[in-house]
Amino acid sequence: MDTHSFILVLLLVFVGARVFGELFAYFGIVAVLGEIFAGLVLGPSGFGLILLSQSGSLLKVLAEIGIMLLLFEIGFETDINKLKDVGIQSSVLAIGGAIIPFTLGFVVSYLFLNLSLNASLFIGGTLTATSIGITMRVLKDIGIATGKRAQIVLGAAVMDDLIGILFLVFVYDYISTGEISLVHTGKIFAFIVIFFVLTPVVAKGVAKLMRHLSFKRRVHGFIPSFIISLILLFSYIASFLGIPEILGSFAAGIAFSRRFIIPFASYLHPNEDDHDFLEHLRERMHPIIYLFSPIFFVYVGLSIDLSVIDFSSMHFWTISLLLILMAFIGKYLAALMVPDMGVKDKTFLGLSMIPRGEVGLIFAELGRTTNVLNNEIYSILILVVVVTTLLPPIMMKYFFRV
Repeated sequence: MDTHSFILVLLLVFVGARVFGELFAYFGIVAVLGEIFAGLVLGPSGFGLILLSQSGSLLKVLAEIGIMLLLFEIGFETDINKLKDVGIQSSVLAIGGAIIPFTLGFVVSYLFLNLSLNASLFIGGTLTATSIGITMRVLKDIGIATGKRAQIVLGAAVMDDLIGILFLVFVYDYISTGEISLVHTGKIFAFIVIFFVLTPVVAKGVAKLMRHLSFKRRVHGFIPSFIISLILLFSYIASFLGIPEILGSFAAGIAFSRRFIIPFASYLHPNEDDHDFLEHLRERMHPIIYLFSPIFFVYVGLSIDLSVIDFSSMHFWTISLLLILMAFIGKYLAALMVPDMGVKDKTFLGLSMIPRGEVGLIFAELGRTTNVLNNEIYSILILVVVVTTLLPPIMMKYFFRV
């Protein structure tokens, strides 16, 4: 795509995200849905003004930067002490939220719908996914991004993302080679563990270096440039190790948190200067974060092609509704397993983990490109992703607004 055409694409993305985000917020709907809807309107599902086949690679880079920055902010605001306190609850929610939907999706597809083994594996994998970016943005939009329930969701969403990657590697290896490669999956798991143990420690040292250098800087814009470089560095390292890039930016954000604890080391008590510096850092980063992060959610909408769906087919609707039901039930059953929580809180946890978003689309698209999923099953999964992405935020806004 030439330069002037891509400038027009960016113009449409920025304007669409702002207009529909504001419009949805005006009617009391979370703004993130407006940004996703903008992608639906601008993309192949709507007027076809932006096609990812033409602008996808460039726009995807900006979208990835947007979600990296958003997850950096989430990590920055995360209280590691509280995250540790809810570790068992997050683990139960994450493991149950991965295993139960996968099992339900696989069993229903393989035994009741008589689909192939490979197709059933991909369907199960799609139902396993949780979009950490969409989930945490929704919690911020409705004003409950902090507190015990949000910490449980955050911890579970991070673990769920990692489990989803392991599932994807496992399924892809099996379909590609016809064998189960526990060695390959085990290597990726080991990389993940090493990354999350070492990354925050290294990042914390870099953060201290940045604080020292910021007092000696001669050019404006030092802090945003340094932080974005750090985010990109750890995101690259995460990607190199086979881990989602956004989790690298999340780890970098945690490193900057004033509540950070170095693993296996003593607690760091920041002084008043540290506090002022972190607030200064937050003020500098906010405009950049809210400039780029909407691009990601518009991109999610652009990735969805509703034109492939045959809405007139009863067979299509039967399978779709069944899988949508499994997608909701799977996450809710996992939430019911979380200890020391009331029914209302468990409902909140279940709804928070339902959005599939871009993670579900990755599973579905990989299934399509490997010819495991035919057009009908692929379109069904697209609808499942759309419904599970759009409906839970509306329900959360209605039942848990502050």
